[in-house]
Amino acid sequence: MEEQKTTSFFRFEDLRVYDKSMDYYSWLLNQTKEADDFSKKALLMPFLDTAAKVAMNIADGSSNHKMEFVEYLKFAKSNVRQCVVYTSMALKNGIFSEEQSNVSREMLVELTKMIGAMIVSFQRGHKYNNHQEQEFNKEPDFSTESMEFNY
Repeated sequence: MEEQKTTSFFRFEDLRVYDKSMDYYSWLLNQTKEADDFSKKALLMPFLDTAAKVAMNIADGSSNHKMEFVEYLKFAKSNVRQCVVYTSMALKNGIFSEEQSNVSREMLVELTKMIGAMIVSFQRGHKYNNHQEQEFNKEPDFSTESMEFNY
């Protein structure tokens, strides 16, 4: 008997990139539990907020048309880059160890590659569909400038 995959009512919950963004947020939350109150307020709270925005932008964008989704994916990719900066800050200020910094960067590289691949895929499909539509809807050019006359 073949196993059926159940799909969520919310499309974004079926996306691997969404799962990866949630994994990163959970990992980050787990890594920062032991930080002191000052560190949490100064660096970790905005870091966690930015990491959450990766998943939020993927979720928000998924309900839109493909090219609108691309814009949300670009926002998510920007949030990933911001997390790279926060990772560097956490390392420089002793909140992250070298190992934690490396793991964070690896996860962020994977996320940015996945998001980038989705963006490219949607843009390729959009360009192809627009080209087909333009060719289909193109008016024939019967002007004398476009015609060649051989005398």
